[in-house]
Amino acid sequence: MVDDIPNLGLAEKPAVSEKKSGSRKIVFLAATLLVIGLGAATGFYLGGKGGGKTVLPGAGGQVSKDQLVKGSEFGSTDLAKFKDTTTGVLESGGIDGEGTHKLIREGGPSQTVYLTSSVLDLDQFVGRKIQIWGETYKAQKAGWLMDVGRVKILE
Repeated sequence: MVDDIPNLGLAEKPAVSEKKSGSRKIVFLAATLLVIGLGAATGFYLGGKGGGKTVLPGAGGQVSKDQLVKGSEFGSTDLAKFKDTTTGVLESGGIDGEGTHKLIREGGPSQTVYLTSSVLDLDQFVGRKIQIWGETYKAQKAGWLMDVGRVKILE
């Protein structure tokens, strides 16, 4: 009874030729290499490898003296946590127990930022003009209290 059903003009699907299969492999390989190349370029760009030198501190937040040159950056690479930034000259001393150091900025004493650091030993930057990145905390005495996570030497 199955033999009584007429062929309705439906032909069997032709097998994929070896030529088509080879060109598909080439396209797949090219697409894969393109994705890998774009991923590497994106990582290079976002990782900051093309920019300035960043040095993670050693034990106790110390970096070697020969690395303390203009343009060098030290500290955490987590700028999502340390998102506040400012510039000034670093001095020792806090205010009424808040901060271990202070950043003297243009505009007088009201613009001073009092600092601590959970990442770096700030003593090694005293007397230098620096840019800092940190996290601001509520203070009792200081107008601005910041935990410094990253430092860039400007002068």
